[in-house]
Amino acid sequence: MKYIFISMFLNSFRILACFIFFAFSSQLSAEWQTEDEAIMGTTIRVEIWHADADVRQKGIDKVLAEMDRVNRLMSPYIEQSQLSKINKYAHEGPIEVDQDLFELIEKSIEFSQLTNGAFDITYASVGHLYNYRKEIKPTEEEVAAAKLLIDYKNLVLDKHQLSISYLKHGVKIDLGGIAKGFAVDQSIQHLRNLGIKHALVSAGGDTRLLGDRRGRAWLVGIRDPANTEEVIVMLPLQDEALSTSGDYERFFIEDGEKYHHIIHPTTGNSASEVRSASILASDSTTTDALSTSIFVMGPDKGLALLNILEGVEGVIVDKQGKLYYSQGLEKEQKKSQNSSNSNSSVK
Repeated sequence: MKYIFISMFLNSFRILACFIFFAFSSQLSAEWQTEDEAIMGTTIRVEIWHADADVRQKGIDKVLAEMDRVNRLMSPYIEQSQLSKINKYAHEGPIEVDQDLFELIEKSIEFSQLTNGAFDITYASVGHLYNYRKEIKPTEEEVAAAKLLIDYKNLVLDKHQLSISYLKHGVKIDLGGIAKGFAVDQSIQHLRNLGIKHALVSAGGDTRLLGDRRGRAWLVGIRDPANTEEVIVMLPLQDEALSTSGDYERFFIEDGEKYHHIIHPTTGNSASEVRSASILASDSTTTDALSTSIFVMGPDKGLALLNILEGVEGVIVDKQGKLYYSQGLEKEQKKSQNSSNSNSSVK
């Protein structure tokens, strides 16, 4: 993969601008159509180009229907969802689930193994004790007890029966670190099946691009976690997925300490080494899971992992605001800086 850094935008270009660049494509011709809708606890954005208005509308309808389907299947906040059923009854015995849910839990365990437990959907054993909207957090004693249940090895998967069971009572899972990416990937496939070749599907911090903007790249910005109305990096992308996990998404501050939704599986507390982690790869399931993982792992371990993964790049902002680039992005960033310096020099 090759990326071009737009260095002139760093630390100065409004984050609103990157959304203007997204939306600008819809003004280029009548063949662009855009729609936003609130699903999965976030804003779903769909941009589609196609010459046929019926195909564009079918594409948008398919994406929004897929987002709703995944939400109803995998949301821990919907009492009737299969995920809620697992959390309620799986300690008593195996619970049969749909193939998509089974395979995503299976994929989650693969990421747990890849990251040595930094990614662990059983973090919800502690995570469910928080209510960020109401600024409610568990006591230290509650965290100490619940974090003993955080271990993906407490999950028992039966591939033949498509069933899930828990080894311990009190274990809970949450697919918030991977489900939106999965839904984005499923949506992109629906668009491909309709013959659509140019599109953007975004679910909160997870974005996947299908093709380009009709001969021009999609210009995507990575937010500055210290000021979310600014960007720190702008990247022209096509046929790419980008996910960002940040401590500014769901949080509250009490007595000067920030409590956010990305829980460190070892401590049971909010991970604290990183402000944001942005991952680039070919699919959103991967970028979603890895952005969470790298956030938890911190800059050193996170970069070490990124640099051995083929086709994956990333940008990390640590708690002091320092930027770290994976090896591929670092090379491109240096090339862009050298090119900018060369063009601006007086001869």
